[in-house]
Amino acid sequence: MIINCLVVGAGGFVGSVFRYLISLVPVLNKEALPLQTLLVNVLGAIVIGMIIKASESVDAIEGNTLLFLKVGLCGGFTTFSTFALETFNMFEDGRFLGSMTYIVLSVVLCVVGVYIGRLIMQILGL
Repeated sequence: MIINCLVVGAGGFVGSVFRYLISLVPVLNKEALPLQTLLVNVLGAIVIGMIIKASESVDAIEGNTLLFLKVGLCGGFTTFSTFALETFNMFEDGRFLGSMTYIVLSVVLCVVGVYIGRLIMQILGL
């Protein structure tokens, strides 16, 4: 358990640093569309897809290596990659209504969550 946490933490560190470095890329008209976040989310989805596919055929990608890459690296880089993988798996399993519900709920509830978090802080006077 402790080793698993350290492995995930190390991967999260690497993923977070990569995300930060991408945030430094100069983008024209950042206000029109958050391109860096979009790039991170798309790259994260691509990378987690590659990791999962590789883990199906390469014995070396299992256990701690898989934890480091999937949960740590991709999780630190973006949790959107996990959302994309879960949604893809639902589509692949034929759960179309469930996957669409998951997509809508994830987006709407997370945006509402940001609003609620800001509201709580405003109420607290912070």
